[in-house]
Amino acid sequence: MADYYETLGVEKSATDEQIKRAYKKLARQHHPDLNPGDPAAEKRFKDVAAAYEVLSDRERRARYDRFGTDTPNVGDPFGGGLGDIFEAFFGSGNGFGDHGQQRAAQRRGEDIEAHIDLDLTDVVFGGERDVDVRTAVRCEPCDGSGAQAGTSPTTCSECGGSGQVRRVRQSVLGQMVTASPCRDCGGAGERIENVCDECGGLGRTIQQRTYKVEVPVGVDDGTTLRLGGRGAVGMRGGAHGDLFVHVRVRPHPLFQRDGDDLVHGLYVPFTQVALGAEVEYQTLDGVETLVIPRGTESGTTFTFRNRGVPHVRGRGRGDLRVEIVVDVPDDLDEEQESLLRQFAEARGEAVAEPPHGLFSRIKSAFS
Repeated sequence: MADYYETLGVEKSATDEQIKRAYKKLARQHHPDLNPGDPAAEKRFKDVAAAYEVLSDRERRARYDRFGTDTPNVGDPFGGGLGDIFEAFFGSGNGFGDHGQQRAAQRRGEDIEAHIDLDLTDVVFGGERDVDVRTAVRCEPCDGSGAQAGTSPTTCSECGGSGQVRRVRQSVLGQMVTASPCRDCGGAGERIENVCDECGGLGRTIQQRTYKVEVPVGVDDGTTLRLGGRGAVGMRGGAHGDLFVHVRVRPHPLFQRDGDDLVHGLYVPFTQVALGAEVEYQTLDGVETLVIPRGTESGTTFTFRNRGVPHVRGRGRGDLRVEIVVDVPDDLDEEQESLLRQFAEARGEAVAEPPHGLFSRIKSAFS
């Protein structure tokens, strides 16, 4: 793989502005519209654009500097690979049908990805979250045309604006018609005589954008939300791709999700389960009264209806299940232990003798 810094003719210490200037100069010099029918110029233009896509992004540049390669990651608007980007612009393969629709499909921008981190309260009650992405947006100076302000692309004379050249040949089966991308315009159907200084003729630039994402109630960890038309804009007037937002739900300190139900293991002192109690219990919706009957055993489950996660499909919510765990103290002082031994004696229950001797006292002092 070619060194990106050598491709742009800059040092590794080059500033963002120096990289941008080098890219603009080389992009204008090797742009396919200014070098019709020159495969070497086309390849050079692709290499220059590929280098700039990486070195203009601080995170991707840092990864490239460290590992010598740039692995596509979440938030990378060109995660599909640079081959896909330029194939969409220059065209590939043979095809028939409506050429205008075909070119529009080729110019469609890339889909991009992002993550949002949610709390359980966001899942239950919904809301909005901001998502920051680095993506391709329409170039403002040329309004996405790729041509200098005040000028416009012209229709390619070779293909008549179709972006394809058809050829007819005779075969044993009769006439065969094949179509291939026009070499003069690279399959775009247009040529640019004066390339935009800002975007180098691509009709788009890479910028940071923030989008608001509506959080659907009941969404689960690992869900992917699709925002149509929020991806990268296509080259030279192409349509936007889509934005795919992957949902991550942070663990809650108390509640675990079981489908649309919430489960909580509640530690209760053995005195409360033995004698019964009414305690204030904090749900996501507010404080509820939890009645613990006398003699409640560990593992008993109490249910608060409709206090769980909303159903994604259908109405209502799941339940909140509170599982009782008897909390047995292990840090009794002398008075508490004496009272507990008296209680055991009154019930005729055999218990272990208290520790005796110097070793036991030393062990107790450090426990």
